Order: sequence, then C-alpha cells, then structure tokens
Amino acid sequence: MTDANRTPALTAIVPAAGIGSRMGADCPKQYLLLAGKTILEHTLERLLTHPAIVQVIVALAPHDRWFDTLLVAQDARILRVEGGAERAFSVLNALHVAQGEWVLVHDAARPCLTHGDLDALIATAMASDGAILGSRVRDTMKRSDAAGNIIATVEREQLWHALTPQMFPTGPLKRALEEGLALGATITDEASAMERAGFVVRMVEGRADNIKVTRPEDLSLAGLFLSQQA
Repeated sequence: MTDANRTPALTAIVPAAGIGSRMGADCPKQYLLLAGKTILEHTLERLLTHPAIVQVIVALAPHDRWFDTLLVAQDARILRVEGGAERAFSVLNALHVAQGEWVLVHDAARPCLTHGDLDALIATAMASDGAILGSRVRDTMKRSDAAGNIIATVEREQLWHALTPQMFPTGPLKRALEEGLALGATITDEASAMERAGFVVRMVEGRADNIKVTRPEDLSLAGLFLSQQA
C-alpha cells in the first residue's frame, strides 16, 4: 500500500491487439470511426489529458497497419509494444517496459471514460492493494444450461460488472500475471490475476456510460454518450 495522499505518476496500458470479430468490420474495432475519430483515438485522448498519466503503452498486433496513421500516435508520451494472442500477454509485455510504481490498464474500446471516474479510481487504489471500476448489476440475473434453459435465478446483490481502468502496483501485477500464466490459470482481467495472488482488490462504482464497444449497436450508443459528455 502506498501513501494515499501522494498522487503517483501513472502509466496507462492499453491492450489493442484484438480484432473485434463480433463487430463484423473490415478492420479491428478500435479503428472504427466514432464522432469523427477512431475509437482508439478517443480512448487515448481521455487518458493523455489526465494530469496523473505521464506515459501510455499501447500493445499492438504484430502486423497492425492502422495505428501509425493516427495523429495521436505521434505523441511522445506513447510507447508501443507488441501485443500477444491474449490480453494477459499484451499487458505483461507492456509491464516489462512500464515506468513508475503504479499502472492502470484500460480497454482500447472504452472511449467514454471520464476524468471523474479516473480520479475516484486513483484515490481508492492508492489506499489499498489496487482497485477497478465497476457498475452494479441492476437486472435480474439468470443462469442457463448449454441449451439455453434457465436453471437458476442468481441473487444480484453485491454483483458487479467489471469495467476498466483497473489500477495496481506495477511489480505485484507483473508477478501475478507471470505466475498465473505459468500455471495455466484462467486470467480474464488484471483483477482476476491479483485476486488469485491473494491481494484484496477494491471495487469503485463508475459511470454506466463507460461502455465497451463490442457489437455494432454499441457504436451508436457510445456516440450518444460522447455527445452528452461534451
């Protein structure tokens, strides 16, 4: 745990090596246009304009041909690394070159992140082993079998949707990912690796408009949220 009164110089890691197959587009989803810019440009600008973030590491697919065409790619605070076949490998590659005591990892396709949510996340993470943004589950939750038949209604109290950014100390996160991957553990996000390593991860309630663009209908919704925030 670090002094909660001292705001760290943060490195943000953005895994951007995925192809986003569910979008059915002819380019990775992070390069789709949204309100005049690519999704990734919006995401990076949200991070780069926060005063605590001094470095952004973007993990790119080996044969990415789109990133260099973006104006934001020329920002001196951006460092590129090669991404891996899975998110955890991309994050780990970035952690090998990350500077500073703390990092936050943010999805490339979450362009609606606000500085208010970032401020709340940083404050909570600094006073603990780390923290992630999340939103409370509001709907009735059902569990089904493989055929789609409902087999249980799940109690939604204290259930959350895990969002990003997720913020942790650099060294412990690196070790947690390395150990988990070496043992073949299922690592769905950075928090799952830290939980597995025995750390207590705090949940910070974030805005519901911090959506991840995953399906075609998400694109217009993200555009609406961006216009409302502006």
